[in-house]
Amino acid sequence: MAFTRREFVAGMTALAAATKIRAQAVGTCPFHLSVINDEISPDFDHACYVAAHDFGLGYIEIRTLWGTNLASLSSDQINDALKILAKYNLKVTDLASPLFKADLPGAPKSKESAPRDQFKADFTYKEQDELLEKLIMLSKTFGTDRIRCFDFWRLEDQKPFRAEINRKLIEAAEKCAKHNLILLLENEMACNTGSGKEALETLNAIPNKNFMLNWDPGNSGSFEGDVPFPDDYEKLPKARIGHVHCKNVKRTPGEKRAFEWEPVDIGLVDWVGQFKALKRDGYHHAVSLETHWHSGPGKTPAEISEASTRISMKGLKDCLAKAGISC
Repeated sequence: MAFTRREFVAGMTALAAATKIRAQAVGTCPFHLSVINDEISPDFDHACYVAAHDFGLGYIEIRTLWGTNLASLSSDQINDALKILAKYNLKVTDLASPLFKADLPGAPKSKESAPRDQFKADFTYKEQDELLEKLIMLSKTFGTDRIRCFDFWRLEDQKPFRAEINRKLIEAAEKCAKHNLILLLENEMACNTGSGKEALETLNAIPNKNFMLNWDPGNSGSFEGDVPFPDDYEKLPKARIGHVHCKNVKRTPGEKRAFEWEPVDIGLVDWVGQFKALKRDGYHHAVSLETHWHSGPGKTPAEISEASTRISMKGLKDCLAKAGISC
C-alpha cells in the first residue's frame, strides 16, 4: 500500500506524539510501573517488546526467561537478556527470585511443599546459601539493588521455628547489605509470612534497614476475613515497603480452593485506594503487575497468559487513572 507524503508526515507526527507521551508518563509517574516478564510470555524478547512498546513501560521484573529460572540462566542467556533489555530500553526493578521457598530443616513437612511448578525453581535448603551468592552476582549484572525472597513453606504452627526462620532472613539481609542490596520479603500465602498482619510481625522482628517488604495485597487477601487495604496497609511501616505486586483476588467460600485470582481492577483489593495511599505516603519504588489470573482468550497457555496480562494491565492503569495518578 502506497502512502502519500501527507499521510507519511501525519504518521510520523503521531508516532512522535506517542513517544513524547510515553516519556512524560515514565518521567512523571511516582512509581516504577512494571510487569513480571513471564506473565506476558516465556520468550523474553517478546515479553520486553510488549512491556515497552504496548504497555509503554520503562521497567520490568524478571523471574523466568525462556522457561529457565533467572538463577539457572547460562552465561549466553544472561548476555542475550542484557542485549534485549538494552534493545527496549528497559530497567530491571528486582530479581523475583525463589530464595527460601523451601522446607525448613527440623520442622514438620509443609503441605505447601508438594511437588509443583515453582517457576522452574526447585532449590533445596542446602542450596540456599549458594543461591543467594548467585543472586547477588546477578543483581549487579542486571543493574538492580533488590532481591525478592520468602520465608520457607508454610507450617501449621510456625511459632517453635520462627526464631530460626528469622535468623536465616537476618543472615541473608546482612550478606546483601555488604553489597548495598535490599532483601525484599514477599508476603506469600504458601509461606510463613502470608498476610499483612504476619508481614508486620516479621518486619518488627527483623529491624535490618535493608530488609524490606514486597507488599502483595492480593496474597494477603487470600486469607479469610483479611482486608489488605486499608486495614493491613495502614499498619505497615511505610518506609519499609520496597516493592509492590499488583493482582486481585476474590474469596470463594465452600469451594476446595478458598480464593481465585482476578484482574487488578476486579476483586476485594481496593487498588484505587491503595494507589492513592502509596502516593500520599511517598512510595517511589516499583508497582509491578503479577497477573496470576489466566482466564483471558487464547488457545495455548502462552496466548492465554499474554491476553490475561494485557487485560489486567489495562485494569491496573484504569485504577491508577481513577486514583488521579499519571503513569
